[in-house]
Amino acid sequence: MRVYRKAGLGLASAAVLAAAIPGVRHWEGRSLRAYQDIVGIWTICDGVTDGVKPGDLATPADCDARLMQELRSHAEGLSACIDDPLEAQIPRQTAAALLSWTYNVGVGAACGSTLVRHLNAGNWARVCPELSRWTRAGGQVIRGLVNRRAAERADCEAGLHEAGLI
Repeated sequence: MRVYRKAGLGLASAAVLAAAIPGVRHWEGRSLRAYQDIVGIWTICDGVTDGVKPGDLATPADCDARLMQELRSHAEGLSACIDDPLEAQIPRQTAAALLSWTYNVGVGAACGSTLVRHLNAGNWARVCPELSRWTRAGGQVIRGLVNRRAAERADCEAGLHEAGLI
């Protein structure tokens, strides 16, 4: 029987959100003016796409607030598809890496992934390597995604090693 944690616990903790912010900011970049990303999706701030239209502008304070709101939403979405009590076992550094990945690929893609299946099976050694598979946008391998996934994988594995899970 699958039991789900209520949204807002574990992955959406203040500590995990705070740990994820620097990586997300680094990999997403910040733009105060709406632009189309590599696959044509209108984007603003630190990779925010929800409700963005051509010509939209934002202040740094707007971007800070939107990033926190989006990270919390993505964390709650990912949390809903991870079996309890496994979510409570995910180390902060690993959770931050998985949240960065989820922020980039979306909750639906993350929750339907082999990575989450391995996580829910408690197969810790196979979780982080799955990140390396997510390097395409618009059907092509993107160098920036290769680099991002390598960094996320390193953080993911470091957290699991430190916790003695792999």
